[in-house]
Amino acid sequence: MKILVPVKRVLDYNVKARVKPDQSGVDLSNVKMSMNPFDEISVEEAVRLKEDGKAEEVVVVSIGPEKAQETIRTALAMGADRGILIKTDETVEPLGVAKLLAKVVEEESPDMVVLGKQAIDDDANATGQMLGALLGWPQGTFASKVEIADGAANVTREVDGGLQTIKISLPAIVTTDLRLNEPRYASLPNIMKAKRKPIDMKAPDDYGVDIAPRLQVVKVTEPPKREAGEIVESVEELVSKLKNEAGVL
Repeated sequence: MKILVPVKRVLDYNVKARVKPDQSGVDLSNVKMSMNPFDEISVEEAVRLKEDGKAEEVVVVSIGPEKAQETIRTALAMGADRGILIKTDETVEPLGVAKLLAKVVEEESPDMVVLGKQAIDDDANATGQMLGALLGWPQGTFASKVEIADGAANVTREVDGGLQTIKISLPAIVTTDLRLNEPRYASLPNIMKAKRKPIDMKAPDDYGVDIAPRLQVVKVTEPPKREAGEIVESVEELVSKLKNEAGVL
């Protein structure tokens, strides 16, 4: 079985996002970038399936600037076998990403695509579902447990009411949630080995996909600063303030 794992280069989750002075977007200059945390979980799950003998090859694909090679190398150091970079400096929306991934799937013929449920930069939570629709494949979203057996995947999903377990036939799409696993840290020997693993360089034009944006960002602003709280002496005073000052009662 071959597993395809899309990964995205995003602003590191430990870094405070800054808005550009012209409010056209988030300032990404001179800040730490890293792999999307949900994609780290996807890579870890794919590598575990390979270690368990359920998969033979793990292929990582990323869509982004040339520096996204660093993100692919991180996945290779975690245990993936090879990478594909679809190089573009443009911002690619979820539908464009899904269309490109669909072309990669046609080329690579994986048995499963495992990707993060969302990226922490746009929080779109749409690529996996769109990819499933384009391919006509079954999908198990928000996975907290994945088991492979007899040409099918049992996926435990995190839903509003608790957990739901579904059985989907392969090939299939799986999007990962936070509690699926805990990603490993790449060891130094594996980091060195990853430098020798191949990364194929591609471009959107190689797949004949139009990635022109359909959405326009009007303005990006920082959230308003929270005002300091106020300590009250009694429940009666609290109710009075909520009613007369806050106007919420």
